[in-house]
Amino acid sequence: MKRSVIRVLDELVNLIVLVIVLILGGYGVYTLWDDRQIYQSADMENYETWRPEEDDDLSFRELQAINPEVIGWLTVYGTKIDYPFAQADNNTKYVNTDITGEFALSGSLFLDCQNAADFTDLNHVIYGHHMEKKTMLGELECFAERPFFEEHRYGRLYYNAQDHGLEFIAFLETDAYDDMIYNVTLTEDEQEKYLSCLREKAMYYRETELSVKEHLLALSTCDSGRTNGRYVLVGRITEEMYENPFDVKSKK
Repeated sequence: MKRSVIRVLDELVNLIVLVIVLILGGYGVYTLWDDRQIYQSADMENYETWRPEEDDDLSFRELQAINPEVIGWLTVYGTKIDYPFAQADNNTKYVNTDITGEFALSGSLFLDCQNAADFTDLNHVIYGHHMEKKTMLGELECFAERPFFEEHRYGRLYYNAQDHGLEFIAFLETDAYDDMIYNVTLTEDEQEKYLSCLREKAMYYRETELSVKEHLLALSTCDSGRTNGRYVLVGRITEEMYENPFDVKSKK
């Protein structure tokens, strides 16, 4: 009788262990599948069809028809940062919303809700997730290496149906509560202080004459190595367009 009970209990334990293994295995497979879906949804190649080209923004206007909150396109030459961006009336919507307005853990790039959509402020901030595989704004961490910062100097900013140049002048590591770097509603008294603060806090800074008449763009993403840490790449918006030195086609 005792042997029968022990045999039954042993089989029951084995069954429980098997069920646990299957559950853990299934969860592991789901996690891998879910991670892959997240990174696939963040891949810049998903957005190529909407990229505005010179003298042809039809595809971009089609994207705006899907989501009227899409206001521009950001490209950092020589990186995978090549995405449309949106602007909502708050800074939480696009943390988990894709550029078409659907739920997505990878979110979208978005301009601070307090910024002027025509980029007439002194300081503008575009936020995006720090994703692995260098998607979204994950590649900003590469600018922490000086050679990378020096080699990746230019980009492109499209808004108001026009292309504008980007010249990156500073890279810094700060935190989410930096009330100067993230101040997009600078008063006249604060503007000079902001420019001085940018120079003082920068890990790397290109010597350049800046005035309060400038229009600057800060790209911000999380620093996964520090609690509340942030990587910030700052560029000057210009009317001059810069050649993409990494574009093989342009060199032919």
